[in-house]
Amino acid sequence: MKIVSIVGTRPNFMKIAPLIKEFKKRKINHILVHTGQHYDKKMSRLFFDELNLPKPNVNLGISSGNRMEQIEKMTSEIEKVLKNENPDLVVVVGDVNSTFAGALAAKHLGIKVAHVEAGLRSFDMEMPEEINRILTDGISNFLFTTEESARKNLLNEKIPNERIFFVGNVMIDTLLQHKEKASKSKILKDLKLKKKEYCVLTLHRPSNVDTKNGLKKIISILEKVQNKIKIVFPVHPRTRKNIESFGLNNKISSMKNLIVTDPLGYLDFLCLMSNSRFVLTDSGGIQEETTVLRIPCITMRNSTERPVTVSQGTNLLVSTDSKKVISKSLEIISGKIKVKNKIPKLWDGKATERIVSIIENVC
Repeated sequence: MKIVSIVGTRPNFMKIAPLIKEFKKRKINHILVHTGQHYDKKMSRLFFDELNLPKPNVNLGISSGNRMEQIEKMTSEIEKVLKNENPDLVVVVGDVNSTFAGALAAKHLGIKVAHVEAGLRSFDMEMPEEINRILTDGISNFLFTTEESARKNLLNEKIPNERIFFVGNVMIDTLLQHKEKASKSKILKDLKLKKKEYCVLTLHRPSNVDTKNGLKKIISILEKVQNKIKIVFPVHPRTRKNIESFGLNNKISSMKNLIVTDPLGYLDFLCLMSNSRFVLTDSGGIQEETTVLRIPCITMRNSTERPVTVSQGTNLLVSTDSKKVISKSLEIISGKIKVKNKIPKLWDGKATERIVSIIENVC
């Protein structure tokens, strides 16, 4: 059996890492293709090193352009790779442009597609990721899901039940495999932080950072929260670019308790998150990671494609309403909020084994 995997962004690397390890263990011929969607050293190369990912067999270097330009370029170049490699299966993970482009290229050539993390839905069509999720699922042959809601979503979209497999969460496989190593990180010492005396902020969603009003709204929240607790803010490259272009640098630098850093590696960030009082985010994957780490998570979005993190985990879906975000932050700081801490079904570190076993049996 020959498998080609397509990755392009930081979350993709975290999801593919345990799969590559399992492919190697079972002696499956595997080709890794990196589209280049994340090209910053901290967002790409460092993650490969820390996650023990092999150097990509192919790096397409497609990092620029708007969404449609990226997808068009990626699809064309991935098709060339697939024609040359002629694999039995293409594996795509997550919901980024690289995910859909990989699935589309394979479909054009009549190659079977497996989508890892299928069926998640925010029901917000203004999110580019939601479009990628729906389109990728629609053309995939094997759909591997992380939570029960995903199967219902896929069945509602007329995906045949026999193509859907509930396997657990490969992101959690990666987290559990690296948690001990991350605990040895010196990031807290480097940033002069004490456990549980700071919160972590991540921010990259277009609705929050691609307009001046959106960013100013987030900054107004930070101004209030940082009066009560230190905030560590590893800044996404696009977010940093927008802060500068909107002339908001002075606002950011004026906050004494806001610690701004460059993007962090996987191990440093996992350590930082594990020892925080809570996390402020608009990320999808962090909602899952904080649930397993039992760290309160305030999600600054109107919807989530990961509802199990709200119903069973530590995720508080608050929106970007300033009063709500500030109120929930202060309640966590004061100890008034007691978050749920049940680990979702099959988030046990064995999702990868289930996926590869199914691939071996059905492909």
